[in-house]
Amino acid sequence: MGKLDLITVVLIAANVIISYKGFNDYSFFEKYKFNVGGVKRGEKIRIFSSGFLHADTQHLLFNMLTLYFFANVVIALLNTAEFIFIYFGSLLLGNLLSLYFHKNEYHYSAVGASGAVSGVVYAAILLRPDMSLYLFFIPIPIPAYIFGIGYLLYSIYGMKNRVGNIGHDAHFGGAIGGYLITLVLSPWLFKYNLLMVVLLAIPIVLLFVLKKMGKM
Repeated sequence: MGKLDLITVVLIAANVIISYKGFNDYSFFEKYKFNVGGVKRGEKIRIFSSGFLHADTQHLLFNMLTLYFFANVVIALLNTAEFIFIYFGSLLLGNLLSLYFHKNEYHYSAVGASGAVSGVVYAAILLRPDMSLYLFFIPIPIPAYIFGIGYLLYSIYGMKNRVGNIGHDAHFGGAIGGYLITLVLSPWLFKYNLLMVVLLAIPIVLLFVLKKMGKM
């Protein structure tokens, strides 16, 4: 995967340092986690600060490993500044989608870089849909675009059925961020990879159709 870019190292380090601060300081964790009631009281910092907190070491490790494997794909095909834009834009959209779906649940809380990381993953897939991905429980390569579509379809299922203690809506919102920002930064994708642009949009359109129909 080549040399790790400095910004990826900085983001991983920030996540590790802030997450471990949260592990050992309950008041710090409570003050900066994403919480609907807190955000509605005007504590907007939670929308960003929660993206650097994690529930436990396993949660932190999974997100940072995923970032480690996909960040360089985006940086190599765009640049460092655009990667930062995708990362933080996806973090923002992930938590805004959570706020949209849970706006009446004042006690709803969440933490994690999953929204930002999902945006990076979806951006990488949009830029390199020909990549092959390997999952721990499936010993055969999966085309990146199939994985991306499947991941978002599962996220819709998880949102609808409240599967596990997972912020599926933040994952989905982050992926939307990665998708939209990448298209803004790389409009050539419409000319050279229109089919993948359309295919990767299908789960996004489906979510909002289901929401409009009252099924989400």
